[in-house]
Amino acid sequence: MANGTGFLSTLQSTLASAFGVQSEKKRKRDFSQGRPAHFIIAGMIGTLVFILILMLVVKLVLSQSG
Repeated sequence: MANGTGFLSTLQSTLASAFGVQSEKKRKRDFSQGRPAHFIIAGMIGTLVFILILMLVVKLVLSQSG
């Protein structure tokens, strides 16, 4: 993992790119050395977390409204 292409590095890159703050250097590294399966899994985890947070916020708002 010293070269920065491990799964945790992939999660960090996926999160940074989701917010639009991924550097060009890291993007090039990800495309040249990254493993596609890691990016697929990281994307699925990110999507699941996003949906769960959204559901939590909706439940909170609905409970406060009535």
